[in-house]
Amino acid sequence: MFSMVFPVIAPVLIVVAVGFGWARAGRPFDTATVSALGLGLGTPFLLTDVLMSADIAADALAAMGLAALLTLAGMAAGGALTLRLLKLPQAVFLPSMIFGNTGNIALPLCLFAFGAEGLALSIGYFTVVIVIQFSATALISSGERPVSVILRNPVIWTLLVVGALKANAIALPGWLADTAHMVGGMCIPVMLLALGVSLARLKIAGLGVALLLGAVKIALGVALGYATVLALDLHGAARGVVLIQSAMPPAVFNYLFAARYNQRPEEVAGLVIVSTGLSILTMPLLLWVAMADM
Repeated sequence: MFSMVFPVIAPVLIVVAVGFGWARAGRPFDTATVSALGLGLGTPFLLTDVLMSADIAADALAAMGLAALLTLAGMAAGGALTLRLLKLPQAVFLPSMIFGNTGNIALPLCLFAFGAEGLALSIGYFTVVIVIQFSATALISSGERPVSVILRNPVIWTLLVVGALKANAIALPGWLADTAHMVGGMCIPVMLLALGVSLARLKIAGLGVALLLGAVKIALGVALGYATVLALDLHGAARGVVLIQSAMPPAVFNYLFAARYNQRPEEVAGLVIVSTGLSILTMPLLLWVAMADM
């Protein structure tokens, strides 16, 4: 198992550790700017590069989108029930129970585990999650209408353009394809560095609650991932991608939204950090199971 999993997990943990150490050393790092570059610029180019070059059938990407919807719905129901039983505020913790780190951690894991096919499938899953996260979190945390948030999301517009190009068998000019490859290539390392820096800088509170909710989040994600791959009869890389994506810890974006809407951000930060630590412990076994069908 070690020989199978270590080459996959090591690059991810090393780059996150570099970002963590960079922040701990007091070196400058503009997290807001770097995150905006990664999500607003790098992700659309990465999406364009991977989907335009990957030989992935449309029905395979659709299956990833459906898998994402099923797991998100399950996480919403399970998370809401858990918070209700524990008498914890939904507006504070529910987004973290629903939305895992399907970008910073999951994309590179799927790339290193399953190659270009895994990255393309993972982006299909990630796209659905990020669109729903940016709209639903605004609604859950503040009650504001998410329509404008959706319309400002560059991932949506990129997906529409790429989908239209693929549907009409239109290839990108060589210079534009090279540009997408070059700019998109920065996305994953930048996101991992930003994750490490963010984890080093977060101020946390409520570690007991964070440990309990983090364990529930990961366990529920694993169970829903298995149920989803069985329900959709997924195999190979598709199966592995769903198992990895569904078991991810809460995304750092949950903390950013909590801070923006003043929803006890220190406690959300505690949940993000503790859950990420738990996922590092469970990740080797998760990857081994995810790659067993290859």
